[in-house]
Amino acid sequence: MNWGAFEGLLSGVNKYSTAFGRIWLSVVFIFRLLVYLVAAEKVWSDDHKDFDCNTLQPGCTNVCFDHFFPVSHIRLWALQLILVTCPSLLVIMHVAYREAREQRLRETKGDNYRCLYPDPGKKRGGLWWTYLLSLIFKAGVDVVFLYIFFRFYKNYTLPRRVKCELPPCPNVVDCFISRPTEKNIFTVFMVVTTCICVVLNLIEATYLVGKRCHECQQAGGGDSRR
Repeated sequence: MNWGAFEGLLSGVNKYSTAFGRIWLSVVFIFRLLVYLVAAEKVWSDDHKDFDCNTLQPGCTNVCFDHFFPVSHIRLWALQLILVTCPSLLVIMHVAYREAREQRLRETKGDNYRCLYPDPGKKRGGLWWTYLLSLIFKAGVDVVFLYIFFRFYKNYTLPRRVKCELPPCPNVVDCFISRPTEKNIFTVFMVVTTCICVVLNLIEATYLVGKRCHECQQAGGGDSRR
């Protein structure tokens, strides 16, 4: 996948994000995407090749590897990064829709038309809901993947040795995982950064709702005074 083009698309999100959203985007790119591209992919590149079992029985090593690694960390992280950043693209698409609608009105009615969106990127109306729902979805995706990792890899750690007795293994065999300590360090790092992203999304959602409630209270207070 062309992650450079992916990053270029998401760079436009900064224009429509709050301060918390910009921090979230920085954490995703610097501490998740770059770590994934530069280091994590290489660490897991030899996971199947160097998964050794003390048996010569054909098929035993493959069956044991499939049992203990039902889905690779790398593929799960790639899917997680794609899903967690797609809602930000929806915000850009919503702003582009507003700008295109404004342009069509300008071309149809001339310069004296009634402006629908004085600032298409301002989070009001439908765009506010799109932005808020995108934050909830991103936090939900990260929480779901944290649960998936926990279920597949207990406590997010890999043991140095695992025992396997699945057919066609002739008996209980010992299997050894390649570089388990290094993989555990990267796994814990990715889990921590994911938790930080969840907290940032929830803080930003709370900020948006609180700001909107404050504006509504001010508007109501102004109407009552009049």
